[in-house]
Amino acid sequence: MKLKKSMEVTKVLPPAEPGKFRQFLAAVSVNTSILVYGMMLGWASPTIPVLKSPETPVGETPLNDDQASWLNSIMLAAGILVIPLCGWISEKYGRKMTGYVLSIPCVTSWLLTLFATNYWYLLMARVFGGFGGAICFFLVPLYVAEISGDSIRGQLGSLMVFSVNIGILLGFILGAVLSYQLFAIVALIVPLVFLGSFVFVPDTPVYLVRKERIDDAIKSLMWLKNDDKSAADRELLRLQSLVKENSDVSKAVGLRDLIRDKATIKGLVIAIALLSGQQTCGISAMLTYTAMIFEMAGSSLSPNSATIVVGAIQLFGSWLSTMLMERAGRRPLLLISCVGMLVCHWILASFLYLQHKSYDVSSFGWIPLLALSVYCVVYCIGMGPAPFIVASEVFSPDIAALASTVNMIVLFFSAFVVVKVFPLLIAVLGMYGCFFFLGGCCGLTFLFTFFFVPETKGRSVESIIDELNGTPGQFNDKGYFKAALENEKNVQSSNV
Repeated sequence: MKLKKSMEVTKVLPPAEPGKFRQFLAAVSVNTSILVYGMMLGWASPTIPVLKSPETPVGETPLNDDQASWLNSIMLAAGILVIPLCGWISEKYGRKMTGYVLSIPCVTSWLLTLFATNYWYLLMARVFGGFGGAICFFLVPLYVAEISGDSIRGQLGSLMVFSVNIGILLGFILGAVLSYQLFAIVALIVPLVFLGSFVFVPDTPVYLVRKERIDDAIKSLMWLKNDDKSAADRELLRLQSLVKENSDVSKAVGLRDLIRDKATIKGLVIAIALLSGQQTCGISAMLTYTAMIFEMAGSSLSPNSATIVVGAIQLFGSWLSTMLMERAGRRPLLLISCVGMLVCHWILASFLYLQHKSYDVSSFGWIPLLALSVYCVVYCIGMGPAPFIVASEVFSPDIAALASTVNMIVLFFSAFVVVKVFPLLIAVLGMYGCFFFLGGCCGLTFLFTFFFVPETKGRSVESIIDELNGTPGQFNDKGYFKAALENEKNVQSSNV
């Protein structure tokens, strides 16, 4: 009987995580900013064809192909310029101040779009949009990872791609049904909504503990843990021990720290490979050239209708991701996503190749829509959110902001290259050749994930770093001290 009771006692640990709903609210608030960027991406597909038409609402002459190309790619180039500033602001002034700053370029972008009188207004609007988007992609994964409990970190992390896709779909729909000026007015409201909601959520306890602002960290933890004092105290002790082990608050973190140990080097390689793989799998090209792809494929749907359908299916895929991320795990979703995208790319490539060879494929005009729709679903359940989630889980808190800066530079540079080079690849390889190439990139990302990416579902950052270092470490998968748990088990067992 004593043995049975002793075994039952050990199942009580570790304690449950309180405050999940408040953490969800904080994640929704910060993800509102990423919805703004999604609307900027969605704006291009229905609006650029109008700007290229004789009835252009901006200026007296329609845009040419080169100007339209720069409107698509300049956001990514501009993002690269501002990302280093993001790391400095977030480390010196905090994650919340970074959020306040990002609202400035977002509002400026839509104001310039609204009052544009020529092409240069539009170009500057997209530059500011790129600034805002870069700050969003820097801040959101970092903030969510630092306020979330281990059991819901992946689910809350997947909200980012879900929010982007809501914004993209809104951009598709509003661009199709509203006038140019009215679209800009509606879009201008969203960053103001973000700013109003973000005021009420706390800065991250990880940042506050690192800056030795313990009173503020306690207030943040009490809010995030639903005023559960024991849970807040337990988390505070964990963060203080982790920060003490991995950082020296008197020492500035520099680029050399990115190669300071095996775990950091492996984490950087994993993050860079997944984020660059996300772009070379073709998502930026798909979003930017959706209408053109359907038009060239001879789809029976109008380009705007096709993009709206694809956007809606993409949103469905993002919803699936939020449901599956903590159930299936990161690795399985990444692997399924890569295989699915490869198949979709090669089916679409085969269709376009037959069309190029003058075969009659008019009765199969539904294939591009089906291939792109399935592509969007499988992208959204894996390669959409998982690279950001994994990239936020494989670094110690002291190095997280710097690593995020490097990761986002890689992300935006990769996306810029793909968007800018895609039209050139079409001219050299043909549309079908481009999709065969993108499918091959998906295959390479699958192989990298299979051999090098660890499963991080439900695990503490500490235990992940221990695995990357190849050492057992002092924390278990839930982030609790092994020795403390063992002592508590022994005490409870002896009491029985």
